[in-house]
Amino acid sequence: MANLSFSYSKMSTYKECPQKYKFRYILKIPEKPKYYFAFGTALHQVMEFMYANLKPPFPPLEETLRFFRLEWQKTSFADKGYASAQKELEGYEEGVRIIEAYYKKHEKDIFNPLSTEFKTTQDIDGLSIISIVDRIDYLGQGKVSILDYKTGKTVKREPDQLLMYQKLMAQSPQLLNLVRTKEPKIEKVDVANLLFYYLPKLEEQNYTPAPKEEIDEFWQGVLKVADNIKKEKFMATPSELACKFCDYKNMCPVWKDKEANSFDASSTCQNQEDSSLSPLDKLASKIDKLGSLQEDFNKLKQEVIKEMQNLKVQRHFGKEYNVVLEEREHLNFADEQAVIDLLKKENLLNKTLVPTLETIEDLFKDSQVKEEQKRALYSLAKKNKISNLRILKDIE
Repeated sequence: MANLSFSYSKMSTYKECPQKYKFRYILKIPEKPKYYFAFGTALHQVMEFMYANLKPPFPPLEETLRFFRLEWQKTSFADKGYASAQKELEGYEEGVRIIEAYYKKHEKDIFNPLSTEFKTTQDIDGLSIISIVDRIDYLGQGKVSILDYKTGKTVKREPDQLLMYQKLMAQSPQLLNLVRTKEPKIEKVDVANLLFYYLPKLEEQNYTPAPKEEIDEFWQGVLKVADNIKKEKFMATPSELACKFCDYKNMCPVWKDKEANSFDASSTCQNQEDSSLSPLDKLASKIDKLGSLQEDFNKLKQEVIKEMQNLKVQRHFGKEYNVVLEEREHLNFADEQAVIDLLKKENLLNKTLVPTLETIEDLFKDSQVKEEQKRALYSLAKKNKISNLRILKDIE
C-alpha cells in the first residue's frame, strides 16, 4: 500500500473538520479565492526574493518593491479573493508598508540563511510528508533555527506546526546535506530554535525546541489523524464559527438545505414525521444522480477520445457542441538515482533542492539550464501521452 500523502495543512484541516478534509483533499472540490491567502503568498514570495542567493545587503528596496508590484499584478482582484479593486489596492498598500518597515528594521543586521522555502518529502511511519519551511538559518555546530512567516493578525498560536518542523527537519537527509556544505563533518541536525515571525507588526514568537517526550506525544497525535483518514472517518464536526465561513457549507450533510444561515446542526438528526422526502434526502438523491452522470461522462469521454484518435481528427462538431482533442507528453522519472546523479554531474541539484516531478519539469522551463542538459535529463524519462477533451458550446 502506498504511503498516505500528508502535511501539516492536511492535518490541520482534518482536526478542524474531517468532512471539510474530505471535500478539499478527497473530492478535490475547489474553494473560493481568499484575499488573505493571496496577500500571504505575495509577502512570502518577497521574503524569498530578498533572501535567496543573498550577498549582503538586501537587494535595493526599490528593486524589491518592483518585484512585489509585478507579482501582485499577475492576477485580478477577483482571482485574489478581494471584494473590489479598492480593497485590492488597500492590500497592496499594506504590503508596501510591511516591506518598507521590514527593510528599516533588518537592512543592517542581515545574514545569509541556510535556505529559503526549503521543500522536502519524507517517508515516515507509512506517511509521505510534504513540508515547506519558510527560512532556515544556520547557527553553527550543526544547529539550525526554523522560521515561519505569518501575515495575519498576531495571535498566540499553538506550536503544532513548529513541532512538525522540528520532527521532520531533525531527520531530513536533504537538510543534513545542506548543513554539511557549511561543516562537512556534522553527523546530525540539531533544531536549536523555532519561531513565528509576524510580518505586519515585525514581531517574533520564539519557542524552545520540545523535548523528546513531547515530540513523541505530538507524533502519536499525527499518526492518529492519519489513521482516521486511512479508515475514511470523515464525520463532520460543526461549530458556529467554522461553519459560518466554510465554502462547503451548502453541500455539507450537516445542513438541511443550501440556504441555511442559522446554526442548528442537531436538526439534521431529527426523524422526519412527514412521509415526503426531507431536503437532505433530496440532496442525497441528487448526489447519487450526479455520481452516475459523472461515470457516464467519463466513459463517453474516453470513447470520443479513442474515436478521434482512430480517425486522426483534432476537432469535431456536433449540432450544439464541438470538442478539441488536446494531447500532451507526460514525463515519468522511474530511476530516481540516475536523475540525482545527472543533476549532481551537471551542477543542477541546487536548483531542485528536492528532486520531484514538479521541480524537474521546472528545469525544462529554466532559461539558465543549457539545452544539452535538458536533452540529457529528457533521455532519462519515460514518455507517456495524456489525452484530454476541451468541450465547447456552439454559440450562434
